[in-house]
Amino acid sequence: MRDAVEAVIEWQTGRRPRTPWRVARRCPFGHPSVIVSPSLLDDGTRFPTWAWLTCPHLSQAASGAESSGELGAWNARIASEPVLAARLARAEKALVVKRAQEGGGSDACAGDGIAGQRVPGNVKCLHAHVALFLAGVADPIGEEIVAKATETCGRDRCSRAFEQGVHP
Repeated sequence: MRDAVEAVIEWQTGRRPRTPWRVARRCPFGHPSVIVSPSLLDDGTRFPTWAWLTCPHLSQAASGAESSGELGAWNARIASEPVLAARLARAEKALVVKRAQEGGGSDACAGDGIAGQRVPGNVKCLHAHVALFLAGVADPIGEEIVAKATETCGRDRCSRAFEQGVHP
């Protein structure tokens, strides 16, 4: 079963997932939409991105938001909206806890924020915020992007395309 799931993830993302990993969230069609990994991979590599977005639909929404300049807009909002900044800070603290839990009590990347960000409150990758939100962390950025995009593509894009061998 894991080989079949791994094949779908590879199809969704265009690469094999780094090991170890597990599915943290599935879409309504049953496909992985987020996988999570500990902060230290099997090969000894530090890996600060605990939650990895695999859903092509939501990855496309995050990419579109980044292309339209939302990274800068989010950074400006965080700088000017203390409530938003506080919510993001709580999400970053929750991420450190989740990485430690995933790593059996140890977080090799405890000094790194969301997507490996080393400057607290600075937004680097919207995909990581969406994945974090879907994996159960109250990330306000991911929450807003998912709300705008809708969580599911609504047409089981992954099954049809995977069966046809078409990359999203």
